[in-house]
Amino acid sequence: MSSNPGLASLPHRTVSSIRAGAHSTTTPGPPQTPARPISSTFGSPSGSSRVDDDPIVIELGSRKLRLGFAGDAAPKRIAAFGPEQQRRTGDFRAWEPDFSSQWRSRASGKPWGADHELWQLDIRGQDLGLVEDKLERELRDALFKYLLVDSRPRKVTLILPPTLPIPLLSSTLNTIFHRFQAPTISLLSSPVMAAFAAGTRSALVIDLGWHETTVTAIYEYHEVQTWRTIRAGKLLAEETYELLAQAVRGQPPVARTERTEDKLLDESISFEECEEVATRMLWCKGTGRQPHRKTSEEGLATVHEHEEEEVEAIPPTEDHSPMAITLNSCKPPRTVEIPFSQLAEPCETTFFEPRLSLSSFDDHELPVHHLVYRALLQLPLDVRAICMSRIIFTGGCSHIFGLRSRIFDEVSNQVEEQGWDPVRGKGAEQCKANLKLHRDSAREANINKAVPIVIQPDTTNGNGESTEPPVQASEAPQQVDLVENLIKKERNYKPTVQGVLRAIDTLGPWCGGSLATQMKIPALATIDREIWLQQGVNGASRPSEVDIKTGQRQSMGPSGLIRGQAAQPNNWTLGVWGGLF
Repeated sequence: MSSNPGLASLPHRTVSSIRAGAHSTTTPGPPQTPARPISSTFGSPSGSSRVDDDPIVIELGSRKLRLGFAGDAAPKRIAAFGPEQQRRTGDFRAWEPDFSSQWRSRASGKPWGADHELWQLDIRGQDLGLVEDKLERELRDALFKYLLVDSRPRKVTLILPPTLPIPLLSSTLNTIFHRFQAPTISLLSSPVMAAFAAGTRSALVIDLGWHETTVTAIYEYHEVQTWRTIRAGKLLAEETYELLAQAVRGQPPVARTERTEDKLLDESISFEECEEVATRMLWCKGTGRQPHRKTSEEGLATVHEHEEEEVEAIPPTEDHSPMAITLNSCKPPRTVEIPFSQLAEPCETTFFEPRLSLSSFDDHELPVHHLVYRALLQLPLDVRAICMSRIIFTGGCSHIFGLRSRIFDEVSNQVEEQGWDPVRGKGAEQCKANLKLHRDSAREANINKAVPIVIQPDTTNGNGESTEPPVQASEAPQQVDLVENLIKKERNYKPTVQGVLRAIDTLGPWCGGSLATQMKIPALATIDREIWLQQGVNGASRPSEVDIKTGQRQSMGPSGLIRGQAAQPNNWTLGVWGGLF
């Protein structure tokens, strides 16, 4: 038998090499990383999981844009839309000496403050192409300057107000799909994310926004109903303008119906200065009668420390000390002095309007506290009991000093005075005060009521001793479950708070959307780019026409995943925004 000469030359086949051990003449090669096995079922790991890395969360409003990565505690970029955003490359007019004084020529032919808005809710005559260009420029600037991302497509989570019109939603989706090549866009509702960021499943979210104030009832992460009013930040800016304009002219304030619409006169004030005064100097008065607040039974009472020599503080409503405000946008620039107490009048007129009766308002211009009380009154009983204990204030105007506590106190006073009876008026009050009607109704109830025959049970036993009568099971007191009480004590169980008015804080809709995206919670609607490019907004179906359970019937195996994808219907929705079709 002939031997193979190749085997004899191998060093590991010889006895000498085995006995040599560490003194072998062969030099070891450099260390190498073992090859990672690639699964043929799911494809390349580097190619499939890279798309899911770092989804981008965008909260879009009419005046501001918040943008950042999913899982972050705060957005990387908060951008406000303004006229400086519309400057072209090489436009250095902002450095001219008289640029600030020429704001009237730039604002002529437009509504007052229109350059500081991305869109208006009234889309009649609005240029949607300009809206797409503004949004694209701000998104591109935020992505490549602040988020420092590359041009690779990324998934996007979009947080929008539920009252956004369909044309504006379509323009927003077109901008992100066509110009940023996002593979999918997940739509989330702002009130739901505000409740999610507050750590609660149900809430009454009061969004004090720019165009309107919305009151949304959330129950188990579902929007029950939404109410709205025009008393919001835009109306507050107009009231601030009237306050400053009357101080410049030296005239008393006039009613809203008697005001002139021309805000480009020489004594007029620019939008930027009005917004700065409204943001930094306005405050809200307190209610005249403080509601009765129930003290908590848990813990000790708070002891307030007082100094020995206290100076009597002047109430803010009686503080008439002048506040100097410098106005550079009017011609000529001047400094006006406004009493501190008058700085609360724009907020009082915008959100409450106490000088007019409730019957003089239309449904779209109700004061905020009346709108909140009406929203709670129209909710079902179980939903109201949960939502009234979880009132959340959000929006830009909620940062005004004293506004949230004033709204909460006004609603508490209305609940104490009127209760939860939806029938009100002089007729209802006379009916309640008429004792004769109550006496007649009580007499008829006694006549129609059958007299029960009570049979006294025998409470003696055979020996003649008295025993306790038997108690019915429905009237027997519930026995204490010691095991259940021990489990509740170990888990620090606390009963659900409901039936009392209570306000809670929230981290904001963007933080809620960031947390929900990081936890991979299903969105209200998920839109694929290929389907959107084929069908557009007209391909969306109503939410009630889509069977959600069909897409969930799939297994985790390789073949089951393919079957689940093939079994998903082509019907897709726009969530709560699709109900407007």
